[in-house]
Amino acid sequence: MTLVHNWQLGRRMEYPYFESRPKHQFAAIFNTNRCIACQTCTMACKSTWTFNKGQEYMWWNNVETKPYGGYPQSWDVKTLKLIDSPDNTWYTDGKDAKTASYGTGAPYGTYEGDTIFETAKRKNLNQWAVGYIPEDKEWRAPNFGEDTARSSNQPGEYSSLPEHSRWFFYIQRICNHCTYPGCLAACPRKAIYKRKEDGIVLIDQKRCRGYRKCVEQCPYKKPMYRGLTRVTEKCIACYPRIEGRDPLTEGRPMETRCMSACVGQIRLQGFLDDNPKNPVTWLIREHKVALPLYPQFGTEPNVYYIPPRWAPRAYLRQMFGPGADEAIEKFMVPSRELLAVMSLFRMTQTIVYEFKIEQGPKVFETEIHGKKFTMYNDTVIGYGDDGKEVVRTTVEEPVHIRPDKHYNSI
Repeated sequence: MTLVHNWQLGRRMEYPYFESRPKHQFAAIFNTNRCIACQTCTMACKSTWTFNKGQEYMWWNNVETKPYGGYPQSWDVKTLKLIDSPDNTWYTDGKDAKTASYGTGAPYGTYEGDTIFETAKRKNLNQWAVGYIPEDKEWRAPNFGEDTARSSNQPGEYSSLPEHSRWFFYIQRICNHCTYPGCLAACPRKAIYKRKEDGIVLIDQKRCRGYRKCVEQCPYKKPMYRGLTRVTEKCIACYPRIEGRDPLTEGRPMETRCMSACVGQIRLQGFLDDNPKNPVTWLIREHKVALPLYPQFGTEPNVYYIPPRWAPRAYLRQMFGPGADEAIEKFMVPSRELLAVMSLFRMTQTIVYEFKIEQGPKVFETEIHGKKFTMYNDTVIGYGDDGKEVVRTTVEEPVHIRPDKHYNSI
């Protein structure tokens, strides 16, 4: 084990390999408040990558319902139990808000509990991380528990609605392409590697022998064993599109299939870097409205979520860490800049590396949750990796009125 810095935990932790970060890390942001679980993203991925024999249960992208859903069934509950300890506590009193560069800051506080790696060492398991291999029946239904709600909120929670207190929400899941992947640490064949140029985690199919150690020790259960070929496969982040091989974007890096197919416009994919005007970096590191999924696992996942505003806060803190309260407050009463940046979601298939905002007129003013809210029709402009403009949109959606002669025609 070596000591590496995990900025999501606000401390150093033990990991089998040395710390190594690409200049641009593959990353994505999902706004859970807008997802309708149409599964268009799921089918876009399925029809592109996993339609052959032996891949029937592989859903590299899936959308599941919380709190009861999961694929494989109850994957997160079982993993949380493996690291469960009275000492698993977040300390937020003296949190350091500095997040401008890698390796510094504790934006959510400090997690003093054990990660999946440290738990395996403490229990002398003779493996790099704790984990389990799901049984076949746990893979039988990708939408198990879909739309199943929960009620009976605890006193002091925030999920009560005017009409009822039941709640559920959808969570979108792909491989997190973690900075410290559990699958990579677990592989005895060293068949799994993290690309230096963009941090995408891949499995070398020729080296894999199907030991399923990666399936066992990935806490998110995203590597999937294919019995027909006896090797394991996983999300590849659509790397041919990331490399700009599609002529549609004239050679510029392009979003993945699941991102570009999202009809709910809940997804933004790009690269996490040190540029504060990168929309992904700004939402995650500067504005801190997008949070990692189960940061306490210690893998430093690179897929982030804007938490649902209606679910109980205690549940969200467990899922997204102690930054959930601050993120929801910012989302419910968005700043002028947040509104503009969120207008970029699903506006182009080309990856946006930098944004600029041109101020527009005030169009709306009200009070939300006791706070003044003013909406401006600003224009946000996105630029590609070559510095050229790739998208331009306004905060207020334009209205087009069909002429009378086309009133009932297409």
